[in-house]
Amino acid sequence: MEPNDLTAKVIDTSNLQWYACYTKPRAEKVVHQRLVHSEIESYLPVQRTRRKWSDRIKWVDEPLFRSYIFVRVNVPDFIKVLQTEGIVRFITFERKAVPIPETQIEAIRMLLGQGVELEVTTERIKPGQAIEVQAGPLMGIRGELVEYRGNRKVLVRLGEIGQGILVTIGPESLLRI
Repeated sequence: MEPNDLTAKVIDTSNLQWYACYTKPRAEKVVHQRLVHSEIESYLPVQRTRRKWSDRIKWVDEPLFRSYIFVRVNVPDFIKVLQTEGIVRFITFERKAVPIPETQIEAIRMLLGQGVELEVTTERIKPGQAIEVQAGPLMGIRGELVEYRGNRKVLVRLGEIGQGILVTIGPESLLRI
């Protein structure tokens, strides 16, 4: 290649990473189905909640993070993701898609799999003492200890999407790190 030629950046296309995508409002489930149909690995964390209407009460699966879905792709697949109807954009920082650490995706899966009470918050909670859960179904999860509405909770912060998950855990199960 001549020195005057435009040089292409070398990208490791085999390196799959998780990214958060913003979806159209209330389109998360449909977008997830479309991504699966397009053979793009995606993850839509859902939580079972009771919804009350004027005539009935029903259990429904609602997205844990409204208008967000996670995709595991490499850079060349960005266009395929963006062409999926219902996807608005990737979550970016300084105009670059921000990869989500695999450990955070696994923490979300584990929290939802344990059936513990979760609360998603976008409030700016001040960082507290770094802790690690030492016992119980959430053993090994790291986060911050916060007091929230009079309860001791562990905050698992997802800085890339500006949200966090609050989990109520007894102090006997926590270790400061």
